[in-house]
Amino acid sequence: MHIYNTLTRKKEELVPIEPNHIRIYACGPTVYNYIHIGNARPICAFDVLRRYLKYRGYEVTYVQNFTDVDDKIIRRANEEGVPASELSERYIREYKTDAHGLNVMDADIHPKVTENMDLIIDMVKKLVESGHAYESNGDVYFRTTSFSDYGKLSGQPMEELQAGARIDVNDQKENPLDFAVWKAAKPGEPYWESPWGKGRPGWHIECSAMSTHYLGDTLDLHCGGQDLIFPHHENEIAQSEAATGKAFSHYWMHNGYINIDNKKMSKSLGNFFTVREVAEQYGYEVIRYMMIQAHYRSPINYCKELLDACKASLERLYTCRNTLDRAIAAAPAGDCSEAAKELFAQREQQFITAMDDDLNTADGITALFELARELNRMSSDATTPKGQLEAGAKLFDSLTDVLGILYQRKQEDAIPAEVQTLIEERAAARKAKNFAEADRLRDAIAALGYRVKETRQGTQIEKL
Repeated sequence: MHIYNTLTRKKEELVPIEPNHIRIYACGPTVYNYIHIGNARPICAFDVLRRYLKYRGYEVTYVQNFTDVDDKIIRRANEEGVPASELSERYIREYKTDAHGLNVMDADIHPKVTENMDLIIDMVKKLVESGHAYESNGDVYFRTTSFSDYGKLSGQPMEELQAGARIDVNDQKENPLDFAVWKAAKPGEPYWESPWGKGRPGWHIECSAMSTHYLGDTLDLHCGGQDLIFPHHENEIAQSEAATGKAFSHYWMHNGYINIDNKKMSKSLGNFFTVREVAEQYGYEVIRYMMIQAHYRSPINYCKELLDACKASLERLYTCRNTLDRAIAAAPAGDCSEAAKELFAQREQQFITAMDDDLNTADGITALFELARELNRMSSDATTPKGQLEAGAKLFDSLTDVLGILYQRKQEDAIPAEVQTLIEERAAARKAKNFAEADRLRDAIAALGYRVKETRQGTQIEKL
């Protein structure tokens, strides 16, 4: 597999440090609100990366942090009159609800900043002791001039860098580009004891401390949104390599932006949408499909027309798979022909070739639809043997699983038998046009914690 490495600004073969084992760190959410659709893009894109690497036989260790103490969290908690810890735990739960709705696999390790404070303080100590950081009135700043490669990820030489909007310029710094690795606590803020007094970590240091602890001093791959290249990831590299003396990450992957009707998403423009809001109208799966139907580095222009198109594409895939099930049930006995085996092998290779080329999900989906057209043709032919249809279904399921779509089909397996019985009784009542009984059974299903939805793909069940 070849990926575009932001660090070298070219496509490179992905070669893990340890054969067949890839260690990935993905920047997680700052948990003070529901995630918005911009947040959903890296979550979905790199979930596909993880799934694809597993599909290709790699062992993957995937770490994604929760930033559960931060200025935004503290501000929101104060506005609501609740402890910051209570607010962050609430939005961790809400994040997981949305992530699971998007069919995103849980990270192997989900470290929280507040549970790894000793690691963070130890790294800050190393930076101070080595002269890469300095204390100033209880704050500790990284000395950017001490790291000669500062700017190598963003491609900005030190002398050309300017203090940007996210860089706190003040008189306590030796240099405007220096950034906080430890912040003195203000009155009423949560704090931890440290050699520099009561305080909490700066934004960047947490990822360096946790990623190196859980994945080693040198990562295979670090990923995140394009907006994090500078200053967050640039600062991660500087402080990590200064602390360990080793390369921080061999590869860096960054996803493109999401625009709203060709405009940058912004609360001030009134075009800011949470995943939850969009899911209430279109469902989570349409959002996921939207995030993967374009190459991860390309911008996506979010609009109603795109959502409608993504919904229609999913419906075509669901129809193909459901039709295939019916065809299998009615098909005559027989094995898969050699010609069909060759055809399926070609479509699988088409998919692999696309995904191996910098995770090109757009071309991967093209391969899936070409497979679907051929399966539709086979399903419509009553002479197609069962073994051939089953082989096609197996490949179809394998490819959709890599992309993380068509997961509504799997929900039935997890539905309790009692609920499934009521669902079947309701279907029979609807078929008999006994709508009063169907409504009663719907309410009984709801009382057991499940919602019944009628869609073009058939009856769908959601857990309340």
